[in-house]
Amino acid sequence: MSVGATTILNPLRPTPDTVFGILDKHQPTIFCGVPTLFAAMLHDKKFATAKGSSRLRLSTSAGEALPEHIGKAWESRFGTPIIDGVGSTELLHIFLSNAPGDIIYGTSGRAVPGYTLKLLDDAGREVADGEVGELFVKGPTAAEGYWNQREKSRQTFQGEWTKTGDKYTRDASGRYTYCGRADDMFKVSGIWVSPFEVEAAVASHPSVLEAAVVPHEDDEGLLKPKAFIVLKDGVDRDGLEESLKEHVKETVGMWKYPRWVEIVDALPKTATGKIQRFKLRDQ
Repeated sequence: MSVGATTILNPLRPTPDTVFGILDKHQPTIFCGVPTLFAAMLHDKKFATAKGSSRLRLSTSAGEALPEHIGKAWESRFGTPIIDGVGSTELLHIFLSNAPGDIIYGTSGRAVPGYTLKLLDDAGREVADGEVGELFVKGPTAAEGYWNQREKSRQTFQGEWTKTGDKYTRDASGRYTYCGRADDMFKVSGIWVSPFEVEAAVASHPSVLEAAVVPHEDDEGLLKPKAFIVLKDGVDRDGLEESLKEHVKETVGMWKYPRWVEIVDALPKTATGKIQRFKLRDQ
C-alpha cells in the first residue's frame, strides 16, 4: 500500500472456490498463501484448468515450510514462482527467505539482509554445515520479551539472539533447510528424523493431498514414524498403505518410512494453516 498498490483481504475461509474467485475477479499481481492452500488449489478437480490471475507475477508462502513438490507444481501450472520465507511474532519480520531469482524449493532460503543466523546443538555449540541444529536469530526487529512472562522471555530472548525453536540444517552456500520444530524431532535407530522431510515425501505420493507425521511407540517402546494422511478425491485405497511406504523408502530412506498410516478427513490446523501435530501425537 505504501507504493500505491491495492491490497485485497479475504474475510472468508480460504477455500479453492473462494480464492480462485478472488484471483479471477481482482487479477492481483502478488498472491500470499500457505502450503495447505496451494496444495488444495492445485488438486481441486473443479478448478483443474483454472489459471487464476493472468497478471500474477509472484506468490509468497509462510506459516509452514513449503514442500518441494508443491512449489514446483505451482510454478509449472501457473508460470510464476512461490517464495517461501520464515518469520515470527518475536522477530516481527521475515528473517530467512528465498528470493526472486534465488529459489530452491524444499529450502527456506538464506538470511534476509540485516539478520544474522546460527545453528546450535543441545549443548549450545554451533554445528557444522549439514548438521541439524536449533535456529537462533539476531536482528533489529526482535522483541524484548513476553508481557508478564519472565521465565519464557529468558528462555527465548538470550542477549542479542532469539531462540526460534526450529531445527534446521545449513549448506555451504548459507541456504537453510527446515527439519521440524525442536519438540517434533525424534530419533529412529539412533538417527534424527525430520517430520517435515517424511511429510513431504508422503505428500508427494500421487494419491495424497496432505500429510502429517508424528512419533509413535511400537510394541517395544521404540519411536517410529506414524503418518496421518488426507487423500485426494476418488483415490483407490487398495494396496495404498504398502505403496505409500515403498514410496517413502525410495524418496528419503529405508528407516524413515511410516510404520503406521491412518487416513483422516482433515488434519488439525491453526487459523493460519499450521498443522497441530501435538493433537495427533495424542491419538
